Amino acid sequence: MRLFVALQLEDRMKDALIQFIDSVRPHTQEGRFSHRENLHLTLSFIGETGKAAQAKRALHQVQAEPFVISTAGVGRFRRSTGDILWAGIAKNAQLEALAQQVRQTLEQEGFKLEDRPFAAHLTLGREVLLEEGFELKTFSKNLPSVQMPVERVSLMKSERVNGRLVYTEVDFVVLNKNKP
Repeated sequence: MRLFVALQLEDRMKDALIQFIDSVRPHTQEGRFSHRENLHLTLSFIGETGKAAQAKRALHQVQAEPFVISTAGVGRFRRSTGDILWAGIAKNAQLEALAQQVRQTLEQEGFKLEDRPFAAHLTLGREVLLEEGFELKTFSKNLPSVQMPVERVSLMKSERVNGRLVYTEVDFVVLNKNKP
């Protein structure tokens, strides 16, 4: 089972992201764009594992107060096969602390995670080739800043169903300011 820990997005944020994708798509030569139902913010990628019970146990050790995130700009990670197009998340100490806590609880349960710093972003497309001369920065105004409360963290399963990537929530924990 391929697992990751993520924040699921509210409809309002998904709507803004899909509108942005739709505005950029005509300026691409190719690319695989995220489907609305798959938009999320990954806190920690676990990968292929048979240890779902340990991942659930790690998730339920997470303790944090609810907070708010907001979108902030767009960019791309350059790859030889095409870029990863992303929407940024405004710098947020609570989000970074949550991601660090998720990582620590997973490692305490025996998971070996990628050794890469957390970079809060929302993947909009993979293997994207933009038209020659298209300036993504000038187009970033098409993505408004959208705020969203973060009130729960989800353990997600990634699988292919009839050739399509599907993300399914396996478990979740509600963030609660009453927790110690």
